[in-house]
Amino acid sequence: MEDPASGPASALLEPLTTIGDPPRYEGDGHNREELPPERQPEGGNFQHDHDQPEHLALHVPIVGEDAKNIAQLSFAESGCYTRCMKRTVKEVAELVDAVLVGDGNAEVSGIASLRSAKPGDLVFVEEQKNLAPALQSAATAVIAGPFAGRQVIQKPLLLTEQPRRAFARAAKCLNEAPPVASGVHASALVHRTAKLDKTVAVDENVVIREDVHIGRDTWIGAGCVIGAGTKIGRSCRLHPHVTIYPGAVLADRVVVHAGAVLGSDGFGYVRDAKTGRYEKFPQIGRLEIEDDVEIGANSTVDRGALDITRIRRGTKIDNLVHVGHNVDIGEDVVIAAQTGLSGSAVVGNQAIIGGQVGIADHVQIESGAILGAQSGIPSKKVIRGKGVVFWGTPARPIKQYLKELAFLAKLTKEDLE
Repeated sequence: MEDPASGPASALLEPLTTIGDPPRYEGDGHNREELPPERQPEGGNFQHDHDQPEHLALHVPIVGEDAKNIAQLSFAESGCYTRCMKRTVKEVAELVDAVLVGDGNAEVSGIASLRSAKPGDLVFVEEQKNLAPALQSAATAVIAGPFAGRQVIQKPLLLTEQPRRAFARAAKCLNEAPPVASGVHASALVHRTAKLDKTVAVDENVVIREDVHIGRDTWIGAGCVIGAGTKIGRSCRLHPHVTIYPGAVLADRVVVHAGAVLGSDGFGYVRDAKTGRYEKFPQIGRLEIEDDVEIGANSTVDRGALDITRIRRGTKIDNLVHVGHNVDIGEDVVIAAQTGLSGSAVVGNQAIIGGQVGIADHVQIESGAILGAQSGIPSKKVIRGKGVVFWGTPARPIKQYLKELAFLAKLTKEDLE
């Protein structure tokens, strides 16, 4: 078992400011902002692209719907998702590594879909058929693929091989929020042994237990509870009412959305063969979350039973996902909503898991595999095939699955006749 003092989380143990009687601010809690997630508006109605099977598998674009202002909450000051700074189109092109065609001095200050675009907005298109509507829209500039290079220039174009990714990056630079104001709210309870960097922001009614370490520029939203011995790295964002059980480790730039529960006991019981009663199996392992992971609202991640539950660098988990004990999720994995991973499942790097997928215990999903929505994976099964879409229950390659459906439809038709 890796010691966090010598592993990837060692940066969390650098000297921090110990807060016995932490600094207080007496504001109304509405003067601080979150750094919003990288979920950007979708342009028009989403259509599955068969050249990108990950879109087909997820059934929704990886980039989510328009975020909306939520008034009267300290974690979402009015406008925090829509406040934009002005940049020239040339600046944006440089930031997203796109080729600029047209007037680079034009200014953009926001992002939008094709339907809602107005002057000053930036939009994107991935297909030739959507280019004309984009050019006719009120948007000031358009991010598009190389196919747009032959068009008569009606407005500035930013040409790139990956318009969606460029749009997400542009949105991030246009929506840069000011740093979160540091300080600990007067209603928060911080144990005298906790160590918080002086740049940490702690909102209303937060509870921080003993021996917690929190790194610089991290924000703890209202109502969060952080268990004893937890280590949280730099520039993390914990939205309101996140609960972290004792001993969990979160590395740098981890985002956890409202209501998530991290490090709770796994579902492990032993049945007495004589009485039929269940006795709890020890759940004394740990939870480790690496850099740049994002965990959606109301998701739950169990601690290990005897070892470690681990979510590796760059993985993105949607809302209402359950990760069982001893699960090991690789790097840059995407998991859509309402998926469940049972104990000791292993997911390889860059796998894509659609919504409502059920993964049984001790399953192995190898790197790059794609599980379509509502797939079911039986215990101890191995799924392999980089870029291959698997569908159905039990999950099998989609070509095989569709052939079986066609055959069954033919038999049914013959029976009816």
